[in-house]
Amino acid sequence: MHNNNKPRVLAVAGPTASGKTWLGVELAKKYGGEVISADSMQIYKGMDIASAKPTEDEMQGIPHHLIDFLDRDIVFSAADYVCLAREKIDEVLSRGKLPVIVGGTGLYIDSLLENVKFSEGGSDEAYRETLYAFAAQEGNEALHRRLEEVDPEAAESIHPNNTVRVVRALEVHHVTGRKFSELKKESRTEESPYDSLIIGLNYHDRQKLYDRINLRVDEMAERGLVEEARELYDHGGMKTAANAIGFKEFIPFFQGVETLEACIDKIKQETRRYAKRQLTWFRKNPSIQWIFLDEFNKKNEILEKSEKCIANYWNI
Repeated sequence: MHNNNKPRVLAVAGPTASGKTWLGVELAKKYGGEVISADSMQIYKGMDIASAKPTEDEMQGIPHHLIDFLDRDIVFSAADYVCLAREKIDEVLSRGKLPVIVGGTGLYIDSLLENVKFSEGGSDEAYRETLYAFAAQEGNEALHRRLEEVDPEAAESIHPNNTVRVVRALEVHHVTGRKFSELKKESRTEESPYDSLIIGLNYHDRQKLYDRINLRVDEMAERGLVEEARELYDHGGMKTAANAIGFKEFIPFFQGVETLEACIDKIKQETRRYAKRQLTWFRKNPSIQWIFLDEFNKKNEILEKSEKCIANYWNI
């Protein structure tokens, strides 16, 4: 139970396709909250389907922040996110509302709620460009293996396709001679300004989550995912947004060397892998209060369980 003078912040975390959007909205309705997204791809404009941005109907009139505000060719870091999210939290609190952080980007959520202080760690632009050139020539997996060699812990927490973060971790190691993961741990030196509770969504039976992912990809395809990816492909020139699952997998189809069905199957596979990595990240956080969705038969039961977690934690 927490009962102090810090402002309360609620978060709903978990893997993709676990129902975070729905639960975040329901809890915002219940407790007078506003949603602040913690999704590294929903920030970009024009990627509505692939990033599973909430629709107007899904928002149910609840204000949503940090969604659909950034051009797709702009690099956006965790430090950038924390800065903007803190501003939004202050705005929401000033209106007497509860900030509800909703998303699956663990780095964003942890950095925000654990008050991570970001150090630049130095820079070497020429070295950075050689890393991008290496990735373009040899592939993202090859670049990621270089990070595994010098900093296995950082490599475990960074997806191979998140080229910007892989490059940054290698650049920091190159400039400082120290591991990016070590510097990140040292950044957690000041107490968080928030009294935060994180509710995590998960399944005992992983296959149930994978089935939900497969179904959602099929639904995305029906809603126009291929057309959205084609528009992105035709315009090109993206360093960050093009790494999103649901875009790069279509390139062989657009180039006429693979079938559409095979590319959609690849998206399902990559999304399942991404969900596994999300869960690996979140399980390292001992403060998360987990709700296992396959213990419940109805949505209202999941909501009731969430409300009990909140009531016990904040004594409300």
